[in-house]
Amino acid sequence: MDGLQILPLAITMMIGPQIMSAIIFVTTPRAVRVSLGFLTGVAIAATAGVAIAMGLAAALGNAVDLGDSSDHGSTGLIIQYVLVALLAAAALKNWIKRETIEPPKWLGTLMTADSRKAFKVGLLVILLMPSDIMIMLTVGVNLIQTDASFASALPFIALTLLVAALPLLVRLLFGRHAEAAMPKIRDWMNTHSWLVNIIVCAVFILLILT
Repeated sequence: MDGLQILPLAITMMIGPQIMSAIIFVTTPRAVRVSLGFLTGVAIAATAGVAIAMGLAAALGNAVDLGDSSDHGSTGLIIQYVLVALLAAAALKNWIKRETIEPPKWLGTLMTADSRKAFKVGLLVILLMPSDIMIMLTVGVNLIQTDASFASALPFIALTLLVAALPLLVRLLFGRHAEAAMPKIRDWMNTHSWLVNIIVCAVFILLILT
């Protein structure tokens, strides 16, 4: 996977409740400690998730020939096209129900989270989010199709962690200005969660098709 593929995938991994969690954590009283717990969870989850995805892709490849990534009729690409259809349906659902869609209620409990809870959140927002599962499966299939090793996934994992760390880095670099801006960003994402979901679906569809 080249840089043009890795960076958008890493960004998409964190769009939605994932980055909203990171933003909320940097607005808590113990922002640094809590955020580091969250980032540790994200790093472990992304690493384990890609490893599992590669294992599943390898097992599927042994049972069904995934084909070459350049073959538009290969099983691997057919699987990706099915993902495109599912994502398009999800985006349409978010648009239709945009007036009633709200962010997950658990996001509202993160303001009082300690580093241990933040660590658990970091694990779960990667391992249980359907969009992230699909991205990691896509990465796994791509690596197996190209006969690449797990080491080839490390840049993707590192960039995912970097994107997750952006709110904390902004907080540390810009101090009080960031402290004032982060709650406004958090509130906007809460009231426009339907739009965030559509953006996630659209970006991922583009990544698969290109």
